[in-house]
Amino acid sequence: MSEERRPVLITGVGLVSALAEGLEAHWAALDVAGGAAPPVDRESYSPYPIHPLVEVDFDQQIPKRGDQRQMEPWQRIGTYAAGMALDSAGIKGQTEILSSTDMIVAAGGGERDIAVDSAVLGEIVNRDEFGTILNERLSNDLRPTLFLAQLPNLLAGNISIVHKVTGSSRTFMGEEMAGVDAVRAAYARVASGQSEICLVGGSFNAARHDLILLFELGGYLWESDWCPVWERTDRGGGLVPGSMGAFLVLESADHAARRGKPGLARLDGVASERTTRGPGAAGNAAAGQLNALRTALTGAPLAVLSGASGVEPATSEERTFVTQLAKDHDASVRAAGTAIGHGFEAQFPAIVGLATLVASQRSLYPPRDGSGVELPAASPIGQILATCWGHWRGEGMALVTALDAG
Repeated sequence: MSEERRPVLITGVGLVSALAEGLEAHWAALDVAGGAAPPVDRESYSPYPIHPLVEVDFDQQIPKRGDQRQMEPWQRIGTYAAGMALDSAGIKGQTEILSSTDMIVAAGGGERDIAVDSAVLGEIVNRDEFGTILNERLSNDLRPTLFLAQLPNLLAGNISIVHKVTGSSRTFMGEEMAGVDAVRAAYARVASGQSEICLVGGSFNAARHDLILLFELGGYLWESDWCPVWERTDRGGGLVPGSMGAFLVLESADHAARRGKPGLARLDGVASERTTRGPGAAGNAAAGQLNALRTALTGAPLAVLSGASGVEPATSEERTFVTQLAKDHDASVRAAGTAIGHGFEAQFPAIVGLATLVASQRSLYPPRDGSGVELPAASPIGQILATCWGHWRGEGMALVTALDAG
């Protein structure tokens, strides 16, 4: 972390999940002792639970029904959350500032045609020459252009069209690391002076049969009744997908001051890594990230918001890491996925958004599981480490600081 880096403020957050819509509503849902589980859909994809999106009136951020109709659900979720972030930052509808607002988006590919996929799987299940059948289908039903047309560029394009964000634009695709690197790149651009203000975030729709099939084939899903993330480690592990949209407005302190906008919190660094996930590799990577951020630690009471997925063995290793970190720094730990589920590309922006909420409240919400990892927190909280270990690969970490904590 260069000493020449400019202070970077988080001046806006748009967050919608299974738990709530908006920061105030998330805090109201979180700040309850022994808080209840977020909404869980056990029936639609049985035996795999998901956290469905809270009821949302998309008209509030996407007023034209024609725009909504041409978006798939994950695009509507992301475009909605982006509008919330712009509202939070006080720049919604301000053409001049939006024309110079850069944008970085993390999201997955488009939703698949379930009917075609089902027909293909049904046709090849009892056939030896499935390669020939797949080639025929690729020529007729599964055209690659359908995939290429639905890259995250579409989400960025929709945000640009609906909200008039017309600065530079870039997109990231690739599960959790896409979200980590989107935030890292946005932070680096603002901190280095390449950008004054940037909208960054992602979205994920958990209510998709194609993704449930994909994650189950990888052995990643939790099949039992819902329980908190840390409590899954002794029962084989598994993730519960959660629909969410999360966007942040990152802004240089000088730029925010010129327009009279106080920040919600300060972002003091973002680190990312990708290991082979051999024994201890992810923990070593996280230790290196912590060392890279250590100079920005102020000594104020620290909290750790973990994006642990629940998948083993990564979650057990992350549990060991954050437990030791908590002992070393007298910090308190929370697994954010217990409250909002796992959102892949959107997970890290959502964790940073929740960290911003904790920083603005100067308080950490009560423990939400019985594993012993989550303990009551000291107050007032001054800094929050937001971590995100991918369910398969990739580790990220960010440091969020309360504005009056040094």
